[in-house]
Amino acid sequence: MSSVRKPLVIGNWKMNGLVAASGALTRELGETLRTPEMCEVVLCPPFTALQQVGQLLTGLKIRLGAQNGFPADKGAFTGEVSMAMLRDIGCDYVLVGHSERRQHLSEGDGFVARKVVAAVSHDLTPVLCVGESGEVRAAGESESFVLGQVERGLSMLPVGASFVLAYEPVWAIGTGLAATARDANAMLAAVREWLCEKRGIPRDTFRLLYGGSVGPENIADFTAQNEIDGALVGGASLNAQAFAAVVLGAARGYLCTNK
Repeated sequence: MSSVRKPLVIGNWKMNGLVAASGALTRELGETLRTPEMCEVVLCPPFTALQQVGQLLTGLKIRLGAQNGFPADKGAFTGEVSMAMLRDIGCDYVLVGHSERRQHLSEGDGFVARKVVAAVSHDLTPVLCVGESGEVRAAGESESFVLGQVERGLSMLPVGASFVLAYEPVWAIGTGLAATARDANAMLAAVREWLCEKRGIPRDTFRLLYGGSVGPENIADFTAQNEIDGALVGGASLNAQAFAAVVLGAARGYLCTNK
């Protein structure tokens, strides 16, 4: 297998933007963002805007992703959206196990693992989100906690299937705080080592992202680290100028390494 570690920046709009506003932001990004050949970009708008954003991305070097998906293909699951439906509408990526869903909707690792395998079965690349709380960090248990989430979340992943893993320490999401680039790199180094040793996955065939208060001012510091292949971006992705700066910064930081 060849290396797939081209830098990846994912914009997670979360529950922000009505259809008109999402369309306007997408158009502005199309005009503002000159995606470097060295960087892959994905937008994850709300479900209600997926179709319009996907249509506006046609012809642009920006991929479409969803913020969530349900593990069953169809059935009596009121309010849910299946992975098959996401693929049908043009999505290439789907976030699974985001900490906000784990916290507010009580999604456990077993449920997240089912989402991972469902995504893969419909030719979607799952972006498995992991990260520890402030309490876990204070107890000195960050690495064991995160590796446990990785192990359980990818427990059903078929051999050779594509995936992305995003490390988002819960204490850094939307707080203005961020892990230092060195600390984030150390965590992702442990994750990569575990995936290589325990799962036998070649080290350069998957990408590891950092997320948590990422912006234009710090993105290059993260992607300049050996184990960080890009970012999952929240608030900064809601501003076209800021998000474009994040993408460019990610590419610059990446060029400083020999990944």
